[in-house]
Amino acid sequence: MTGQPDAARRRVVVAITGASGAIFGLRLLELLKTVPGIERHAVISKAGGLTLQAECSLPPSHLDRLADQVHANGNLGAPIASGSFRCHGMLVAPCSIKTAASIATGVTSDLISRAADVMLKERCPLVLAVRETPLHLGHLETLAQLARLGAIIFPPVPGFYHRPESLAELVDQSCMRMLDQLGIHLDAAPRWGEAGGVPAIGGTGGRQA
Repeated sequence: MTGQPDAARRRVVVAITGASGAIFGLRLLELLKTVPGIERHAVISKAGGLTLQAECSLPPSHLDRLADQVHANGNLGAPIASGSFRCHGMLVAPCSIKTAASIATGVTSDLISRAADVMLKERCPLVLAVRETPLHLGHLETLAQLARLGAIIFPPVPGFYHRPESLAELVDQSCMRMLDQLGIHLDAAPRWGEAGGVPAIGGTGGRQA
């Protein structure tokens, strides 16, 4: 597939923007670090750094411990800004509406939006964990345009069927499902109806109304 590295070395980009939910990007990097053969690239916006500090009491420099390479958001010459740099996929988590709008309109004035645009043009998975509610019509139209362009719109809406007992379990369930979209399967949380997961209602493998 165009833009894909060989199977033995998968490059994944994780971007953190200024929307609430910096823990999602942080946890994605932690989970990816446990997967052999994954080369982790991270980018954090200025607002994302402020949110990471406010919500997780961590400085942006903490990403140096989790990623193989951390790129400055202003560095449009970074490897991930080019389609010739083969990449397996990108997750923007959390994704602000500002970032979503930049990607949807092709206004790639920073590295996050440029790298996301590269994912779209190279037909690589782009997962956008949009964090905003309620959504007005302009937001919805932006997300619809992104879906038409090929992005995966993934609001981190938690499931409760596995009866989570902590915030960490809710985060892990959303992150697990985001990584599924890239074909990276980790059992970070129980899965519905699967062996060792959550039994399906009635034992039929599906929900009942």
